[in-house]
Amino acid sequence: MGELEGSYRVLQTPGTRLGAQFNAGISTLEPGQSLSGNMIGGSKSHGRGLQIRVQGLDDSQEFFDIDPKALGQALLSEVFHSGNLIESDYFGLEFQNMQMNWVWLEPTKPIMKQVRRPANTLFRLSVKFFPPDPGQLHEEYTRYLFSLQMKRDLMEGRLICTENTGALLASHLVQSEIGDYDDAADRDFLRMNKLLPYQEKVQERIMELHRRHLGQTPAESDFQILEIARKLEMYGVRFHPAADREGTKINLAVAHMGLQVFQGHTKINTFNWSKIRKLSFKRKRFLIKLHPEVHGPHEDTLEFLMASRDQCKIFWKICVEYHSFFRLLDQPQPKSKTMLFNRGSSFRYSGRTQKQLVEYVRENGAKRTPYQRYSVVDSPQLSPFNSKGPLCLSPSFQMSTLSLPGQTPSPLQSPILSEVGSNARLEEEEEGRRKRYPTDKAYFIAKEILTTERTYLKDLEVITVWFRSAVIKDNAMPEGLMTLLFSNIDPIYEFHRGFLKELDQRLALWEGRSNAHVKGDYQRIGDVMLRNMCALKEFTGYLQKHDEVLTELEKATKRLKKLETVYKEFELQKVCYLPLNTFLLKPIQRLMHYKLILERLCKHYSPAHRDHDDCKEALKEVAEIATQLQSSLIRLENFQKLTELQRDLIGIENLTAPGREFIREGCLYKLTKKGLQQRMFFLFSDMLLYTSKGVTATNQFKVHGQLPLHGMIVEESENEWSVPHCFTIYSAQRTIVVAASSKVEMGKWIEDLNIAIDLAKKSQDKSSIFLDAELGDRSNRSSDEVSLEQESEDDMNSSHTSLDKQTHHRANTTMHVCWHRNTSVSMSDHSLAVENQLSGYLLRKFKNSNGWQKLWVVFTNFCLFFYKTHQDDFPLASLPLLGYTVSTPEESDSIHKEYVFKLQFKSHVYFFRAESEYTFERWMEVIKSAASTTGRMSLLIPKGGSLEMNGN
Repeated sequence: MGELEGSYRVLQTPGTRLGAQFNAGISTLEPGQSLSGNMIGGSKSHGRGLQIRVQGLDDSQEFFDIDPKALGQALLSEVFHSGNLIESDYFGLEFQNMQMNWVWLEPTKPIMKQVRRPANTLFRLSVKFFPPDPGQLHEEYTRYLFSLQMKRDLMEGRLICTENTGALLASHLVQSEIGDYDDAADRDFLRMNKLLPYQEKVQERIMELHRRHLGQTPAESDFQILEIARKLEMYGVRFHPAADREGTKINLAVAHMGLQVFQGHTKINTFNWSKIRKLSFKRKRFLIKLHPEVHGPHEDTLEFLMASRDQCKIFWKICVEYHSFFRLLDQPQPKSKTMLFNRGSSFRYSGRTQKQLVEYVRENGAKRTPYQRYSVVDSPQLSPFNSKGPLCLSPSFQMSTLSLPGQTPSPLQSPILSEVGSNARLEEEEEGRRKRYPTDKAYFIAKEILTTERTYLKDLEVITVWFRSAVIKDNAMPEGLMTLLFSNIDPIYEFHRGFLKELDQRLALWEGRSNAHVKGDYQRIGDVMLRNMCALKEFTGYLQKHDEVLTELEKATKRLKKLETVYKEFELQKVCYLPLNTFLLKPIQRLMHYKLILERLCKHYSPAHRDHDDCKEALKEVAEIATQLQSSLIRLENFQKLTELQRDLIGIENLTAPGREFIREGCLYKLTKKGLQQRMFFLFSDMLLYTSKGVTATNQFKVHGQLPLHGMIVEESENEWSVPHCFTIYSAQRTIVVAASSKVEMGKWIEDLNIAIDLAKKSQDKSSIFLDAELGDRSNRSSDEVSLEQESEDDMNSSHTSLDKQTHHRANTTMHVCWHRNTSVSMSDHSLAVENQLSGYLLRKFKNSNGWQKLWVVFTNFCLFFYKTHQDDFPLASLPLLGYTVSTPEESDSIHKEYVFKLQFKSHVYFFRAESEYTFERWMEVIKSAASTTGRMSLLIPKGGSLEMNGN
């Protein structure tokens, strides 16, 4: 079969081993090394940890504070400990990957290497291993959680059964939740809780069956649910779509006895573990090698084709785990590290086997905490979802703001914010306004929703009004693309126009600006948010098409010359203050903003507050949509960044190749024959580019070198070259020496390079695209010889592209700012900057007087944009913030006003004043989080203190 990308040999389990000794404790990673000792310790946060959201089987949610470098086991252990879960090995945490497939969190791998943005990912506690007999579950609490899994599977359409069986299962669920039959209670419960997709159709049957369960305890109900469910063909089945050699569509699944093959929902074949000799995969092919006596010596390998290599590997891993859990007596030991070469995947199951787990529970059962069950009727103060057991997770809506270590400012002509606007706002007038308006923090949080919604609507108008006008004027866009683009974004725009009007009216009532004499309390926002978040769910289909819209628009601009010209000319207009395709990402990003703001509201309110429940329900609604679209957003942000770079780089084609991911961009100094020369570097998941900045009208960067990550090695080399913050990059083509502006910068580059190299090494896809745009000297020097090629200024400034690419590019894109400020930005920084967008009025101090000027300020994409008012269509000035420090004024600044923050880069100093403590803290928070890819530091600085975001 050639080289297999992943393989797994099925170990034999002879009866002679039944009496073998085993370690009944937590499973080992290495001989003598325990998960509890080595992984759980990783959950202790050093500094700020990741706030990870986990949804329990009862649908409640809890946040866990985990060290960013922790392994998956750290989070698993925290969740199991929080729930006091003894038989924990039956369970796991699953999350949706970028392809929207549910995958299991691996215990032995760092969380950050499995999930792109863990803080924005929903993890679900789920049953991972389904035993054939519920009697094998010793704990009543475990059986309760299994019954909740059956409830979830019924509702999600995984546990397929007849309507009568579904009604029977539902009747036991009702008995478990509310106790004995009562007509009114049954109807109320079934109205409030959906247990079956077809519930209304069989509701009377459910109630009829519930009447028969008189006197049945919740524990007995759970056991009955599991007894019925285990006899169903779809019990515990998770489909993995595939096709056989003839191309027939089938579904593969794994169970305790072996592998199963389904056509539709009908099982057509089962391969018991005893018949399987080896499981493996190669790219998209999943291979089952059977023992010769099963199919004969010439037909011993079955082959199934899956949609991608990733899906193939996901299924292969779960097969490995199922076989280990149900068939082995002890957990498999790690592979020997003395092997010189390691072919195939090293993945193995790291938990206890079922036999070990049963023995452990049997020996430690007396030590477990007593478990009490309450029905909703018995405990009316508990909600139906949080009525049982210690794993009823309580929501906590505190989100961490992540930031990166700082860097040193470097020489630059900083953009100067001109004196825009008209008359300065009189301080007395401003003070009077502050005294009139509410001072409650909830009001200012609600006002943030309003102010950012105004900016969001203006951003949508860049597409729906301005860009539409441009393409119609020149008849530049094909009708099909026009329909695809505007039929998706127009309904969203119209919805948000109405939503903005509602927000404006509510804030007017809250502030007392309205003359309407109305009854009721309008100092709240939850009802408005809940109504509109529910309505927003209807637009999920439109949002899911944004991937297609962005891709088709990019294809069309490459194919159609007229559209490309209109596109480029439109990006030069003042109204298009960001790259055009950035505006297409705004609708999905806005969902994330709603979620974060609602989390702050829920955290602010006490549970007894009249607005709390509406805000909590609104958060639940928007979190559900955001979770569905999270993977799409990650893909779209990466695609948008790649297309932006494609336009700004000369000498590289096909930068948007499938599978390529952007990681970091920034300035480094490369050692050449002339000495250290400034270069702009771009790190991707498969290669490293270095470029120089031209001085022609294009304002673009020209590619000078391209180094594939495959086989690359990175080493610190300060001592060797006597250059501060210096490191050497060894690649197959050449070796280069580069220096960073600070030790922190060097550390970030080396860390990202090593992670990218490691991932590229582990990737088994040999068809990865390595571009051959390498420029300059290509002599056959060894990889140990340092490249000191001569790079003339004429060569750096020349352009070998056609005239159609000779167009002006913006000087405040991140790559240009990184070049001037001698710093770098990662994709994580981009994502964080997107999440921390903010809008509102600020007072800006005049430089040469004591007057203050009122400006509408928008913070997005590492930059402040300044307008006279929120009605303006384009900004009057902008201030890129990378490299700036932010602090409160010092005594020497002679500013004795509240809520003032100071922005400084070298001699350029600006003072801004917010209207309240909340808005002051928010501006400080968002600027610090994204101003210069800085360190993970406190959001508040003592008066007179300065936060050096580009510190040494």
